[in-house]
Amino acid sequence: MILYYDTKTGNVQRFIDKVVQITGWTAIRIQKDMQIEEEGHLVTFTTNFGQIPALTEDFATKNNAKLYSVTSSGNRNWGRNFGVAGDKVASLFEIPLAFKFELSGTMEDINQFIDIIKNQYYDSKRGSKKLDIA
Repeated sequence: MILYYDTKTGNVQRFIDKVVQITGWTAIRIQKDMQIEEEGHLVTFTTNFGQIPALTEDFATKNNAKLYSVTSSGNRNWGRNFGVAGDKVASLFEIPLAFKFELSGTMEDINQFIDIIKNQYYDSKRGSKKLDIA
């Protein structure tokens, strides 16, 4: 399992580190102009009260055909804009939204994310609405 992720303040990094520690999955921080060879799941953050980070958008534009799902972090203080970058990526690139978590996530969030990725989407065909439970 490969997780491609974007982080700015370290919240997504901390979330990813915990997931990798529990699962042993591979995590790769996305870089400018990055093209991926292997399919995986995207984890990103929401910026500017509801925007997709520029690096995430560029990455998804170039690699959306190889992304199984998107997960986003956010802050519940943003109200309806909580984790909305995930909604926007899902809509723009027709990638299922897997999960949203606040800041760096709780252990419950981490376990729920792992369960969703491992049990609900591991072998599913892309475009499945099965994951739209966030």
